[in-house]
Amino acid sequence: MPFWWPLIVLAFAYAICKFLLMLIPPNVPSIDVDASDVLAHGKDTEENSFIYIPPRGRNQQSDKKVQCYEPATMKYLGYFPALSPTEVKERVTLSRKAQKTWAQSSFKLRRQFLRILLKYIIEHQELICEVSSRDTGKTMVDASLGEIMTTCEKITWLLSEGERWLKPESRSSGRAMLHKVSRVEFHPLGVIGAIVPWNYPFHNIFNPMLAAVFSGNGIVIKVSEHASWSGCFYFRIIQAALAAVGAPENLVDVITGFSETGEALVSSVDKMIFVGSTAVGKMIMRNAAETLTPVTLELGGKDAFIICEDADVSHVAQVAVRGTLQSSGQNCAGAERFYVHKDIYSAFISQVTKIVKSVSAGPPLTGRYDMGAICLQEHSEHLQSLVNDALDKGAEIAVRGSFGNLGEDAVDQYFPPTVLINVNHTMKIMKEEAFGPIMPIMQFNSDEEAIKLANDSRYALGCAVFSGSKSRAKQIASQIQCGVAAINDFASNYMCQSLPFGGVKDSGFGRFAGIEGLRACCLVKSVVEDRFWPLIKTKIPKPIQYPVAENAFEFQEALVETLYGLNIWDRLRSLIDVLKFLTDQSSNVSRTRKSH
Repeated sequence: MPFWWPLIVLAFAYAICKFLLMLIPPNVPSIDVDASDVLAHGKDTEENSFIYIPPRGRNQQSDKKVQCYEPATMKYLGYFPALSPTEVKERVTLSRKAQKTWAQSSFKLRRQFLRILLKYIIEHQELICEVSSRDTGKTMVDASLGEIMTTCEKITWLLSEGERWLKPESRSSGRAMLHKVSRVEFHPLGVIGAIVPWNYPFHNIFNPMLAAVFSGNGIVIKVSEHASWSGCFYFRIIQAALAAVGAPENLVDVITGFSETGEALVSSVDKMIFVGSTAVGKMIMRNAAETLTPVTLELGGKDAFIICEDADVSHVAQVAVRGTLQSSGQNCAGAERFYVHKDIYSAFISQVTKIVKSVSAGPPLTGRYDMGAICLQEHSEHLQSLVNDALDKGAEIAVRGSFGNLGEDAVDQYFPPTVLINVNHTMKIMKEEAFGPIMPIMQFNSDEEAIKLANDSRYALGCAVFSGSKSRAKQIASQIQCGVAAINDFASNYMCQSLPFGGVKDSGFGRFAGIEGLRACCLVKSVVEDRFWPLIKTKIPKPIQYPVAENAFEFQEALVETLYGLNIWDRLRSLIDVLKFLTDQSSNVSRTRKSH
């Protein structure tokens, strides 16, 4: 019988055993999270049963309270304290104390924490999406796509690969250190700080928290003042899961407040992750410089969406409108600049017009609407100013979507999907981040022109390129300055959680997600040790021991050529010279000793 038959049998038996083990469900405990006070159809208290009218033109920060309301209906949700700098530092101190214990935890325990979270999320999808919808105005479908799926994908990636990328990694030792073993180790940094926006309140909390906790860190997250109500509920889920695995209290904390709260967080932690506007990102960086705190900045975006003449127009139109509507105050990586080849410009606009006419916006929990409300107060006025600027400079409105049944108190929180044509780069809508459902469409004549237009922006987060030729789309995307590129798709990168996410230029620097994001939560330590200790140890060659010999430099020259010479004969000749130097030096040392 051939020798390899037993190997095949063993491999087959191993595969069967592994498959059978997969059929055994893991023992994952359930957690109980009180949600009675966040259900939309629950009992409303007297305190939160009225319509909230935010004071226009006055900053909420002076109130020392974070007021919360539903942007789709303006219904009052309650308030949370704006923490003082002293309170923030106290929270970080408590997390730091807990982290010292958690840093010693096993990956097995950390994976159990992730499984508990995953189980709860899958079993409570509607609750999580409803809370997100109430606090930000997004639809349930958008909440599912952006909150649930992305978070579940991150958890499953960490379960599958997280430990692998945090284990010590062997590296080559080079020629001079052949007798050494080299590796990179990844240790927890301590306490990570995160300041996150309102657009995806569930995922924006879980994204940095999952990476930080799995890599052995504590984390304190400041949620946006526009999504504090949902953020504090989601924090309960994390607390319950941590308690279920016996993690120390205060390992993870969620804090509320305004700029003063965020500034105190930056100066208190070991690493900062900020997701938000470019202007605030620069402030974060200045504050972090005072303590040399490392930062990851994921800032504004003005993603280019390029459509070549050989693309499937009807398909791309659907993707383009979806990308635009997700930008209705909900998506920080929205498609905001559309470049369409002149040969299909009219056909594309016709398809987009047909789709947008069928789109309706309204309170997301009161009907089946395609688009919800805009979260930020007075943001609709800013969007209209961008449209007006474009119209004044020659653009035209091709089509606008419709509204559903809106209450008078909430009408300012909605903006109709708007398609602009005949736009150019002199218009603000093509230069400034809109963060709204506006689709400006510009035509181009060649691939070179499309690339030039796409790169003509201070933002450089992502891009999407569509073409019937995949190689052509890849060639165009490779020349666009950005951190994220999708070929014949839009925003699919973020569902691939093994990939890093982030931009360049005014879109920030550093990466979260993927291997790079996970290791960014770590102290990266280089370690070198003797390969054959104690048989072979590092010793300083005699010619360069103190006091150095007269021929020490000549010895060094020969040693360098021995190690790095371009051909084998030069290296062998130099090796002979090195051996002569060592032999002569040993003879000289021996003669010196005898004379004494």
